[in-house]
Amino acid sequence: MTTALLTPPNDIADEDLDDFAIEIPATAHTLAGFRNWILSDEVPEKRRISFLQGRIIVDMGKEEILTHAAVKTAVAGTMFQLNETLDFGDLYINGVLLTNKEADVSNNPDMMAIRWQSLEEGKVRYVASAKNREVEIEGSPDWVLEIVSRSSALKDKRDLRHAYHQAGIREYWLIDARGDEIEFHILHWRKAGYAAAPNKEGWQRSKVFPHAFQLTRKRDRRGGWRYCLATKAT
Repeated sequence: MTTALLTPPNDIADEDLDDFAIEIPATAHTLAGFRNWILSDEVPEKRRISFLQGRIIVDMGKEEILTHAAVKTAVAGTMFQLNETLDFGDLYINGVLLTNKEADVSNNPDMMAIRWQSLEEGKVRYVASAKNREVEIEGSPDWVLEIVSRSSALKDKRDLRHAYHQAGIREYWLIDARGDEIEFHILHWRKAGYAAAPNKEGWQRSKVFPHAFQLTRKRDRRGGWRYCLATKAT
C-alpha cells in the first residue's frame, strides 16, 4: 500500500496525522482498481485525486478564494442560467467523478456539461453504486472546465488537456486567473489536438453552446476580485 503524505505543521497532534495522509492500495494503479477505491468509504470526501494513464495524482493544495473559488462561482452562475434557457442537458460543478476508459483517465473536473443528445446516443452514461446511487459519469461529456491553481497548473495545462482530447471531449475551457491578466481559453477538439478559439476583442466563440463568452474581473468593496462571465448569442 502506497501512502501520499502532506507535510503537516510541526505542532499537530499525533491523533490528527490521518488528516494529512492518504493510503493508496496497490490495486488502485489500474483504472478499474482506482474507480473501485476512489468511490469507496476509504477515501475522504472532497479529496482531489486523479487517475491519469497509470499515475495517481493527489492534489493537496488549498482552493484559493480570489483566483479559483470566485472564478468558479461566476462561471457556474452564468452557465447554470444559460443551461436553463437552452435546456442543453445536465450541468455539474466539481465533485462528480468523470471516467473515460479510452483515455485511461478518471478525474473530477471543476465543471462539466452533457447534452441530452449525447446521453440519448450513449456517449455518456451514469454509473450507480451497489446501493443504486448515481456516483460517476462514464464516457465523453461535451464540455469540461478546469480552473488553474498553483498545485494543478501542470496537470490542467498539459496532462488533462491531453487526456480530455483522447477522451473525445468536444470543448475544454481552461482558466488561469493567478496573474495580472486572466488567461481564458476556449479549446475546440481537433484531430491533432485542442485548438484555441479566436479571441475577438475579448470574446471567444463556443462550438458546444451557441454563444460567445468573455471573462472579466474588477475589484469589489473589500479589494477582492469580482468576476463576470458575459455571454451573447451567435
